[in-house]
Amino acid sequence: MDTKKIIDKIVATSNASVEEIVNILHSHCDDYLFDQADQIRKKYCGDEIHLRAIIEFSNHCRCDCSYCGINKQNTTLYRYRMEPAEIIEYVKKAYTAGYKTIVLQSGEDMWYTKEKITSIIKAIKKLGDIAITLSIGERDYDTYKQWRLDGADRFLIKHETADEALYNSLHPHSSFKNRIKSLKWLKELGYQIGSGFMIGLPGQTLYTIAEDILLLKELDVDMAGIGPFIPHPKTKLKSSSTGSSLLTLKALAITRILLKTPHLPTTTSLEVINIKDRKNAFYTGANVIMRKVHPYKYRKLYEIYPNPSIQEKSIEEERKEIEDYIKMLGRKVSISRGDSLK
Repeated sequence: MDTKKIIDKIVATSNASVEEIVNILHSHCDDYLFDQADQIRKKYCGDEIHLRAIIEFSNHCRCDCSYCGINKQNTTLYRYRMEPAEIIEYVKKAYTAGYKTIVLQSGEDMWYTKEKITSIIKAIKKLGDIAITLSIGERDYDTYKQWRLDGADRFLIKHETADEALYNSLHPHSSFKNRIKSLKWLKELGYQIGSGFMIGLPGQTLYTIAEDILLLKELDVDMAGIGPFIPHPKTKLKSSSTGSSLLTLKALAITRILLKTPHLPTTTSLEVINIKDRKNAFYTGANVIMRKVHPYKYRKLYEIYPNPSIQEKSIEEERKEIEDYIKMLGRKVSISRGDSLK
């Protein structure tokens, strides 16, 4: 079938096969695909771009992911943990600067017990109407349940790749089945859930990417992060090639036309590869951007992939810069929490 007709069919029906998605990924109908994704974004999400504040509060991790710079085998990395009071202090600063969503992200650091995270959630909720997204990895069902009862609104835990054998080879500490089980638990408990995957992992094919996109639909995600793989020098995949930013944008666009409503960020990894792709992503289906708000002394140590050089600015200065950028694109800065559109 003609690729444009496949795109039209997905737009109209919100259904696609693996073969149809592979056809689009392999084709050169990028302009048509991106235009359709942008129209769907406008129809379902409007012209608002949502700003999220992210606090990477610990780079300790019990995991041994083959692609991640904070993996437990990296003995050259200086490890840090933010105390709960310091986390709350920076949430307050972000809220004062205008952020309505806080993403709390860390490695899988069990120093932060169920009770410690509970106290952090409750303290944040006392500050105002703030949506809390947790991105802290795999825990047991009862722990997820408690945090939802405490007031956590969302949970982000990427499936990374839909290829079970590839996933298991990259994550010797866990398994694909455990990851999917966690996502289904979180959905059952009433979280707005986020997942996502990387483009360009060694061993990945276009068929894998198609399965990744269809898995997002099966999981009925409220948000999804899709970014290029970036090799880190202190990982097993240090000699691998960087993922394609164009293929990343195509996967993002297909996700938009197929799923319609999820919040789709321009991921940090996409910005690292080529800053102009931030603009491209907002014209291929993206409607969210995240900004770090924790102290710079920690930012440079949260090395999932190599960090670019950064100039220190205040939270307010950084927010104004991104607001000006959004307005330059002809979009609006959202003043809402940016909850799920479903």
